[in-house]
Amino acid sequence: MIYRIFDDMEQCTAAEVARLLPQVSDQRRAQALRYQHVFGQYCCLKSYEMLCELLREWGGEDRCPIFTYNEYGAPAIDGGPYFSISHCKEGIAVAVDSQPIGIDIESVRPLKEGLMHKTMNASEQASILSSDAPDWEFTRLWTKKEAVLKMQATGIISDLHEVLCAAPNTRFTSFDNANRRYVLTIAQQG
Repeated sequence: MIYRIFDDMEQCTAAEVARLLPQVSDQRRAQALRYQHVFGQYCCLKSYEMLCELLREWGGEDRCPIFTYNEYGAPAIDGGPYFSISHCKEGIAVAVDSQPIGIDIESVRPLKEGLMHKTMNASEQASILSSDAPDWEFTRLWTKKEAVLKMQATGIISDLHEVLCAAPNTRFTSFDNANRRYVLTIAQQG
């Protein structure tokens, strides 16, 4: 597995979008231009640039992929490898692996109890509420769930309370960035 994190979001400018647009596939350019705001355009283009860099490192190929999409809308590259992309206000993360992989990066925000009850089971809620930093603990658990769903390439189609219980053979790698206030989690099978 290889991954990249980009968190210098001050580079998110119209000038950077203009620089990146001619460097991506027609498919990715069209996708980026569907976003109404510079932030969405930039994240779409920068994550693709990061993916292309990782693919060169992974297989030595100088190619920028064309995506296919499954019935849930999850992107894939014909012939592999597997990849996952995520972004939030604080950063962009991309991972590549020979087996299914999921990555999620989320900004840490104040805990909303209604959202916690809607998305976390009783054990997870207890862990959050007993934590010295409930907002961080919620975000850690949320990024695990999102990473699992991305690894499964389904999106949110099942009960969020049971996502982690239903993925017992999943390995997680997580990072907290206290300075930039985000959590990143990578999920891998096995």
